[in-house]
Amino acid sequence: MARVVPLFSGSKGNCYYIGTAAEGVLIDAGRSCKQIEMAMEANGLSMKSVAAVFVTHEHIDHCQGLRVLTKKNKLPVFASAGTLNALAAKNYLFEGGKNEVITSEIALGNMKIQRVNTSHDAAESCCYRVTAPDGKVAMIATDLGFVSEPIRAALARCDFVVLESNHDVDMLRTGPYPYPLKRRILSDIGHLSNDACAVELAQLVGSGTCRLMLGHLSEQNNTPQLALRTAVAELGRAGMKFKSDYTLDIAPYNPTIKSVIF
Repeated sequence: MARVVPLFSGSKGNCYYIGTAAEGVLIDAGRSCKQIEMAMEANGLSMKSVAAVFVTHEHIDHCQGLRVLTKKNKLPVFASAGTLNALAAKNYLFEGGKNEVITSEIALGNMKIQRVNTSHDAAESCCYRVTAPDGKVAMIATDLGFVSEPIRAALARCDFVVLESNHDVDMLRTGPYPYPLKRRILSDIGHLSNDACAVELAQLVGSGTCRLMLGHLSEQNNTPQLALRTAVAELGRAGMKFKSDYTLDIAPYNPTIKSVIF
């Protein structure tokens, strides 16, 4: 059965495995090669089952371990042209490896991966919608300044969704970050707040996507409890009951044995 495994999530590193025990892909490689391999092993997964790494953008929390991981495990990298150029400029790519542009959608083994562009302060950021070998569909949508109509359309047809719930607006505004950074995070090329995420989740459940996960929570400007409470409250106002009409998990900052079958 297909599953989503949030190996790492947050400002210190992001990496997800999507697929079956025998066949899957990694979305981002934002921790060291060793940490990613250990997290895979802790979840009963082998690196031999990874067909490729799909990179959302060139920020270090999404590509820190990419070069070593792909060189050691002989894995191809897929990303937008802008992201590949930015990764190469920062020496995050293994030059002798297979680094390819994904323009819209590709088939890889028994899986299908679709690219959906995002609004973020990066060269050419995107997120990915993955169709597993059994036909079930999952999407990881983080690092969003806002949810565009193409992203909303792609999310609405998924069996499982990880959606960014990065910050609580009040915590961010009153917190220690310098003003330019606060302004960047709150902008249309920044990150999705708890409130904005919760509104989208209510629409998703209303359209039939009932297996959900909150991702990319800030350790400085959010808490798992606050993100969960905000989402559950908004869904409740829409008449949807937690653990009855939908499931809602939180992607961990650090590796745990946390696999969600979809």
